[in-house]
Amino acid sequence: MLNENLKNYHIILASGSPRRQDLLKNLGLNFEVRLKPLKEDYPPKLVHFEISNYLAQLKAFSFKEELKPNDILITSDTIVWHNNKAVGKPTSEDDAFNILKSLSNATHEVITSVCFTTTDFEKTLHSITKVTFKSLLDDEIRYYIKNFKPFDKAGAYGIQDWIGQIGVTKIEGSYFNVMGFPVHLVYKTLNSIAEGI
Repeated sequence: MLNENLKNYHIILASGSPRRQDLLKNLGLNFEVRLKPLKEDYPPKLVHFEISNYLAQLKAFSFKEELKPNDILITSDTIVWHNNKAVGKPTSEDDAFNILKSLSNATHEVITSVCFTTTDFEKTLHSITKVTFKSLLDDEIRYYIKNFKPFDKAGAYGIQDWIGQIGVTKIEGSYFNVMGFPVHLVYKTLNSIAEGI
């Protein structure tokens, strides 16, 4: 349905995440994946969704000059917000262990921002989901890191993975947002673009 509405547009997803690609594909959309290397730094004064908004917009910036009039570029960034600070992707097994230990028996927020860019406009939206973990055993954390290697994931976990299945006790908000792509917002926004709103 959405694909028919957007038949006059060319969708570009600037993300190497297989999860984002699958979720966008599940909307029935035809799209191109286009990637550019980027150093994901942000000003230290930014907090909460300001960080993910900034990074999603930063990812879009390097593509702007090459966009054609019928292109819709989608860029996205996900952070975990816990104890008043951003938790990014782990840099080592020890880092992943420490991150998951800090999320154990606690509630954190997963924030995903999505930036929609055309030659005429740019719109950035974000979604926030609260996720609660049970008290995770050290052995469970080590097993997960060894077998699932979550080094490409903010907060050192994927909710769709084993640790999400055995560890998450409560979720408030969009499940797919925790996977890194708030599909409900993407669907709504793309429909609005197609309708010229």
